[in-house]
Amino acid sequence: MDKALDLIEAVGRAPRPPRLTELADEVGLHRATAYRILVDLVRRGWVLRADDRYLPGTAVLLLSARAAHNSLTSVARPVLEKLSAQTGLMANLQVLEGDGSRVVDVVRPDRLAMISTLLGDRLPAHRFAGPLALVAALTPEARGPYLDAARAQGHPLDGDTGLLADIARAEAAGHAVENGRNDQFVASVSRAVVPVPGAPVCAITLVGPAAEIDEEHLPTLSAALAAAVDTMTGLLTQAGGEADA
Repeated sequence: MDKALDLIEAVGRAPRPPRLTELADEVGLHRATAYRILVDLVRRGWVLRADDRYLPGTAVLLLSARAAHNSLTSVARPVLEKLSAQTGLMANLQVLEGDGSRVVDVVRPDRLAMISTLLGDRLPAHRFAGPLALVAALTPEARGPYLDAARAQGHPLDGDTGLLADIARAEAAGHAVENGRNDQFVASVSRAVVPVPGAPVCAITLVGPAAEIDEEHLPTLSAALAAAVDTMTGLLTQAGGEADA
């Protein structure tokens, strides 16, 4: 337990998201030992892995209102603000957790105050674009809990309207779209940030009136979203969170 806490604290106080070697040296552990503990911390949500760097995880974000300055939300906040200003829509950040995704940060324009931010809520993949984009970025073997959750809530897995078809469409397009499934007047489009294939770190989602996220507007919104995801990926993998978003 002491070793795990040492690693969590080292990730939180690092001046930039550290690599495995840096963490092992910081806490005085052999690299192999540090790696084994980090695997469990990532699985439990205490640490997030982005390429070869580590950041405070979802559990830390939920327990602390002021996560470390290099936390995922802090890295993503300028990206969300720019995307929201560019599109006029609400932008949020989601991470996988359990059998759904958790909304960990939101930028909502004043004009969309009537739309709930869902900040802190856990969202299922069969009703929202964010978790759908994340699940589509997972390997097929890792999708089980999300499929089970849909099945338990009576949502079909097979057929053109089933979750498996939705996942296939999102995987092929590179983004997920949801229109009216949770609220008939609200739509969303989401794209996962995937520094390492099969291991999405988070998803960036645009949310707004269904009339503004339709076939006419979707290409422009998708391009803006793709640019935001590229920026986020670069921040996590290239500059360790210190680049100018």
